Amino acid sequence: MHRIMLREVIIDAPADRFDAVTAFWSGALAATPHPVPGEPFVGLRDAAALPHVATQDIGDDPVPRYHLDIETDDLEAEIARLTALGATVRTRYDDYAVLADPAGLLFCLLPPVSEEFATRSRTVAD
Repeated sequence: MHRIMLREVIIDAPADRFDAVTAFWSGALAATPHPVPGEPFVGLRDAAALPHVATQDIGDDPVPRYHLDIETDDLEAEIARLTALGATVRTRYDDYAVLADPAGLLFCLLPPVSEEFATRSRTVAD
């Protein structure tokens, strides 16, 4: 048994549209943009949303998209569970992984970092 929680919705935007996308979603969700130092992310603080929301500069990739971040306390077990459901692993790192759902939509599996994990995560079978 391990625990999981959808943590965040990430709005991926090409570099040439990143500032406009960040300004749009900050305004749309009544949020305050907060750049993450040294990272291609801008957190949208106090957004009118249940999950956290952020924008990500995806550089020269011309295809804007959304992706989800899912926290888990057992990365290997969650990769196995989701691949059994039809996901594919796109990129594997030491402490996180990028996967795609059966339609090819990207999402990330990350270790728990949010304060809400202890109270809002759910137990799933390995």
